[in-house]
Amino acid sequence: MISGTRIIGKRAGAMLLVGTILGGWSAPVLAQATTAPPAAAPAPAPAAVSGVIRSLSVRGNERLEPETVRAYANLTPGDTYTAASLDTALKALYATELFADVVITGAETGHLVITVRENPVINRIVLEGNKRLKSDKILPEIKLAPRQIFTRSKVRADVERIVELYRREGRFAARVEPKVVQLDQNRVDLVFEIFEGDKSKVRRINIIGNEQFADDRLRKEMFTRQAGGLLGFMKSNDSYDPDRLAADQQKLRAFYLTQGYADFRVVSALAELTPDRRDFIITYVVEEGPRYRFGRVEAESALRDLSPAKIKEVADLQPGAWFNAKAIEDAVVDLTELAGNAGYAFADINPTYDRDPVKREMNITLRVGDTPRVYVERIDIQGNTVTRDKVIRREFRLNEGDAFNAIKVKRSQDRLQSLGFFQEKLEVKQTEGSAPDRIVLGVDVEEKSTGELQLTGGYSSLEKFVLQLAVAQRNFMGKGQELNASINYSRYAKSVQLGFVEPYLFDKQILLGGEIYRRDFNSFNFVGGERNKTYSQVSTGLGTRLGFPITEFVNFGTRYSFVVDKITLDKGTFFSDPDGPDGPEGLRCDPRLAGQYLCDEIGSRVTSALGYSVVHDDTDGIRPTRGQRILLSQDFAGLGGDVKYLRTRGSGTKYMEVRDGWVVSAHGEGGYIKALTSSPGPGRDAIRITDRFFGPQMRGFDIRGIGPRVVRTQYNADGTLSDDNRASDALGGRAYYMGRLELEFPTSSSIRNLGLRPTAFVDVGSVWSLTKPILTNVVAICQPATGTGRQVLPGDANPDCATGETRIPGVREEFLGNSPKPRLAVGIGVNWVSPFGPFRIDIAKALLSQEGDDTKLFSFNVGTQF
Repeated sequence: MISGTRIIGKRAGAMLLVGTILGGWSAPVLAQATTAPPAAAPAPAPAAVSGVIRSLSVRGNERLEPETVRAYANLTPGDTYTAASLDTALKALYATELFADVVITGAETGHLVITVRENPVINRIVLEGNKRLKSDKILPEIKLAPRQIFTRSKVRADVERIVELYRREGRFAARVEPKVVQLDQNRVDLVFEIFEGDKSKVRRINIIGNEQFADDRLRKEMFTRQAGGLLGFMKSNDSYDPDRLAADQQKLRAFYLTQGYADFRVVSALAELTPDRRDFIITYVVEEGPRYRFGRVEAESALRDLSPAKIKEVADLQPGAWFNAKAIEDAVVDLTELAGNAGYAFADINPTYDRDPVKREMNITLRVGDTPRVYVERIDIQGNTVTRDKVIRREFRLNEGDAFNAIKVKRSQDRLQSLGFFQEKLEVKQTEGSAPDRIVLGVDVEEKSTGELQLTGGYSSLEKFVLQLAVAQRNFMGKGQELNASINYSRYAKSVQLGFVEPYLFDKQILLGGEIYRRDFNSFNFVGGERNKTYSQVSTGLGTRLGFPITEFVNFGTRYSFVVDKITLDKGTFFSDPDGPDGPEGLRCDPRLAGQYLCDEIGSRVTSALGYSVVHDDTDGIRPTRGQRILLSQDFAGLGGDVKYLRTRGSGTKYMEVRDGWVVSAHGEGGYIKALTSSPGPGRDAIRITDRFFGPQMRGFDIRGIGPRVVRTQYNADGTLSDDNRASDALGGRAYYMGRLELEFPTSSSIRNLGLRPTAFVDVGSVWSLTKPILTNVVAICQPATGTGRQVLPGDANPDCATGETRIPGVREEFLGNSPKPRLAVGIGVNWVSPFGPFRIDIAKALLSQEGDDTKLFSFNVGTQF
């Protein structure tokens, strides 16, 4: 209800005005509404209402000038007036919607007075009770605004708009009550009090007339779902939506057309509110009709490059098979692509249907009309405010004047997408040029932010708290160059890095890049299930790389790196004095504390390495859904320096979209390091620990959880092995392999907008090929006050220490995991590109493992940008 104002309709006001004039009374119109003439006194004969306007005054106006009111009334002193002209003036004033009440008096004398009461001005608009729809969604739909004139008709229109918004959200029980708060100076606050109500669900979907398919089968084809069920709270498509009702009819028809029912139709679709007015019941009446098979399949072509035989081969429609409209649609798409590859951008491909109701066959004729071969007239680029035109144009595989080729257009689109500078659904559009044989290629880009200045904090199941400060520009000065600098800090790794990449050196397809860095890495082992630092590796290096394409999809790259590594062990933890506190030798790495295999790695080394890579990549973007990526790389260390080896690695990934939204990826990789020097000693591998493979992360296993390792178990004081004090040191290997099969599930648009991508996966792999190190198995050490201690070995005839000697518990070392036998894990995971940073969670179960492997069921990684 709208309160606080009294409005008299135009028609009522006009009738009162006429009554006043005819009666010959001079009292105001409003008085005539409440006063009736005495019944005993008959009214005099009506006089004609006409005359000359002698004067025209305006009363009651507050904001409007009198001249404005007179102009709206279209009355001027000196003009003649009649009852009809005064009635017209009254209607014109009401039509402005500026006035709540209008009265014209003085018709009997010619001295007209227009008395108005102005509609109030809206001071502000307030929404109350809206929780499901935020104010920023409702206010743009409201036509009234502060400082506008208040009218009841506009309020009613805005109420209807708000209710319609809620209906679109499936809330058909929503209602809106407008209220007016009177203020001074003829102002009002307009309050829309909203009662949202519950969301109207689809309680049931009935289908009448279906004989070949069950109701449940047909419901699966619809966008709309019935409410309820065990996981009903997770559904987002069980609310009633009239637009979705129309789409469901199209889905039903599309389904039947793929099953051979060419005459199928939806006779009616009815949505009814339940008696409690909370939910809807939808009823479809369908008529299936007979089922058809493909009859004759013929082809006609006016293009010499597309013969009828070739058309039938590509279309692949088999006579006798059940009629399938989707197969015909796919055939048209394939033929259009085939014609585009031959240079016919606007191929006219028209399938015609000849229905034989007696044989129940559908005869198909694929007609390819005559169209000219097309050439690229020009390439239009729009929307790039930062990226230079040449950065975009150099990714096109077609130049102006070239013959049109659909494959090259698609490849150009993929290359632009792979830059990562623009929106995900980028499209190269094709429009007709200035002549029938000319085409214009256009791309309208929406640039993404390519510059990053971020402080990232996060937590991972491996490195605990992670801190990163990074400055990066992937499109430096709009030239497509990459400049980056970063500082990283975590429990096990610290680094500083500066790099630059020029992808088109001298405007040629030659990539040149370089970087300098310093990295501090702390390895770790597991003691009683807890990670503890072991050796530290500090690397200072620089590198440069050069790359160029061999073919459209094959690139070659070469690189050189110079690195100085220093490996150390904590002296307070792993060092001791072999000669006792008074010995001359000083502190040494103690194999009993660290293991001989770690003591042998201490020291500084220089690596000078030259390498190359060959990459084949025809995937369709940053998040591929089709194509493959194959990599072969080798690195030779030995151009000076202290280290000599040949490292070979290879990998391949295949992406396939098996159905809409279902993306399968198969990945395999492996590598081997061949030593070019002999072993430095017994039990020591020729490849140092920092150059070995530890394998990529296998889900279901902890980081560095597979491969060769030494498990060190401490002896108790009584000579038995401890159950709690066990350390597992991963040593890496010279060979590894890994395979991964992953399936990405389709999700609804709302989930995709949240950045969620669920997957299921199978991981298999192994790391092996390492020289067995010299192992320690000492029960205890009897350490005298001075001099060298005596080792107590298993089975020793004299296991006890002498009086005055200190018994130090020993360790037993086991070499495990050095096997190419596969480790296997299966699981599910989800990637989430959240507003706070990337998030990955995996739940994986190891089905095959080797003794010594470290398995892990749950892992996650999250970063926060702030």
